[in-house]
Amino acid sequence: MQYRPLGKTGLSVSEIGYGAWGIGGSAWIGAQEDESVRALHRAIELGVNFIDTARGYGESERIVGEVVREHRGDPLYVATKVPPKNRTWPAPDGVDPAETFPGDHIRASLEKSLRASGLEAFDLLQFHVWSDEWMGRGDWLETIEDLKREGKIRFFGVSINDYQPDNALDLVRSGHVDAVQVIYNAFHQAPEEHLLPACAEHGVGVIVRVALDEGGLTGRITPDSTFPDGDFRNSFFGGDRKAQVKHHVDALVADLGIEADQVAEVALRYVLSRDAVSTVIAGMRTVRNVERNAAVGDGRGLSAGQQAIVAKHRWERNFY
Repeated sequence: MQYRPLGKTGLSVSEIGYGAWGIGGSAWIGAQEDESVRALHRAIELGVNFIDTARGYGESERIVGEVVREHRGDPLYVATKVPPKNRTWPAPDGVDPAETFPGDHIRASLEKSLRASGLEAFDLLQFHVWSDEWMGRGDWLETIEDLKREGKIRFFGVSINDYQPDNALDLVRSGHVDAVQVIYNAFHQAPEEHLLPACAEHGVGVIVRVALDEGGLTGRITPDSTFPDGDFRNSFFGGDRKAQVKHHVDALVADLGIEADQVAEVALRYVLSRDAVSTVIAGMRTVRNVERNAAVGDGRGLSAGQQAIVAKHRWERNFY
C-alpha cells in the first residue's frame, strides 16, 4: 500500500481508503456484520489506514469503532460526518446555515458519534452537505474551532454536494477547510476542471467517493441486474439506467482493449492518476472486494495514453 498526504494536515493516508457506508445496513441491503468486520480487519492488515463513516450510516460508526479499538497500535485515521439538521441532501440553494449546521447541532451530532464509536476523538469531522453560500455566515466555523481546541476532532472537512464540485471553491480558497470529499470517477470528470487544481494550490486534501459509480464502473451492471428490496440502487439504477450504464461501460472497455472485469481497477487507477487526490474511499463489504481494491493502492496510475482514452468517455449525469 502506498500513502499520500491529506493536504496540509500532516496525515499520510492510504491510496485506497475504506468507505463504510455499505457496512452500516442503512441503504445497502444485504450487508452481514460478521463479514463486514472481517473485511475491515483485512483492509487494515493490507495497509488501509483511512476509514470514512457517518452519523447517518446506520450501525457503521459502531462497527468501525469496535474494529479500530482492536488496532490501537496501528496508525488509523477515522472520519465521520454530521448530517444537516434539516435532513436535506444535497443542500438546496437559499438555505441558511442555521437550518443545516448550527453550532449546537454540530456538537450534539459529534457527541453521538463519539458514543456510538467508543472513540475519544475523530481525525476528521465533515459536514455531510455543503454550500458556498454559508461562507461568513452562521456559527459553524467557531464551533469547529472550539471542537479542535477541545481535542474532540483534529481536522475539518466537507462532503461536497453530489455532482457540484465547484460549490466548495470559496471554502477551499478560504483556508478554513482541511479536506473535501467529492464524487469523481471516469464518467464524472468535472472535478478536474477547477476543484482539484484549487485543492492542490491551497493544500486541501481530496477524498474521492463514488469512484466506481455505485457499482456502475465494476463491469457487473447489466439490464438484468437486480438488487434486494429496499436497496437504494433500485432507484439509482432504475428505469433504463442499467442499460445506459452497460452501453457506456462496454464502449470504455472496447476502447481500452480490456476485459469487463478489469474496468474497476482502471476506474480506481484513473482517479489515483491525479496528484491532488489523497485517497479513494471504496465501499468494501467483503474480504474479496477488500483484497481486490487494496491491490490497486500500489502507486501505479494509468499511462498518459490510457488516461486520454478514459477522458473521452466523460458522461455527466445525476442518477441520485
